[in-house]
Amino acid sequence: MTQVRHFLDLWRLSSGDLRAILDDAKARKAARKGWPKGRVDADAPCRDRVLAMVFEKNSTRTRFSFDAAIHQLGGRAIIANAGDMQLGRGEPVEDTARVLSRMVDAVMIRAHSHEDVERFARVATVPVINGLTDKSHPCQILADLQTIEENRGDVRGQTIAWVGDGNNVCASFIHAAPRFGYRLRIACPPQYHPDLMDLARAQQEGAEVLLLDDPKMAAAQADVVVTDTWVSMGDADHEARMEAFEPFAVDEALMEQAAPDAAFLHCLPAHRGEEVSDAVLDGEQSLVWDEAENRIHAQKAILNWCLGG
Repeated sequence: MTQVRHFLDLWRLSSGDLRAILDDAKARKAARKGWPKGRVDADAPCRDRVLAMVFEKNSTRTRFSFDAAIHQLGGRAIIANAGDMQLGRGEPVEDTARVLSRMVDAVMIRAHSHEDVERFARVATVPVINGLTDKSHPCQILADLQTIEENRGDVRGQTIAWVGDGNNVCASFIHAAPRFGYRLRIACPPQYHPDLMDLARAQQEGAEVLLLDDPKMAAAQADVVVTDTWVSMGDADHEARMEAFEPFAVDEALMEQAAPDAAFLHCLPAHRGEEVSDAVLDGEQSLVWDEAENRIHAQKAILNWCLGG
């Protein structure tokens, strides 16, 4: 029996598989240059395949990019909010996984709990893709790395500075560091540090990952500066977060600490004037719109890999 290819966390995949996915994303994007968005790729590797998309959290980029991705690969999507399903009325995650495995070829879930996605994947007999959980956001990081390599070349050996919350996106940057060979400096308030087990695993695997409390030290001569919102969906400590993160805003002064040609990334949506200034988000160093578009191409490559391509 062929093993099902799930895409749950980047640390679970080999460097070879992740590099193959990233290279496929870049190749598919290049092959479509000048094409209308609705045209199917020439090889249509997911022809006749159906992707189920299950959303427990609101979404713009994940929803639109996965829908466009499966269409361009030749397949189609069925989209549902968890609250509209029996899942939202208490049906066990495992039972939903068993049912959807009989009806579709792959499932993408954007969920609150990482544990729920892992439970789903343990039972599912079709690929399960983590579209975001409280613990990680692997699809986003592949789009980010694609954006970096399009503009700065091979990410290996480059220095990425993460400034802000040690959240799920930060976690996936940590997971990817030993696989892609970049240096990662993380600056965050001590009470909002990333998962220390993630840090320890990455360091044990040979990654150069540093945890700092000074954003200027993190950004010093960095090739890429990345941030995210200070308050995520579900966070109940808004006022405390706003106060703690105020010194970690990415503005023109902080970008001046980075390399002269440093890129700026943000997974969006951005809270302008909070974690990032207008001048940086809209400035020449910002690659956030390329980054958002690349969610389509990265997710096409993820789907293709999961389904055996």
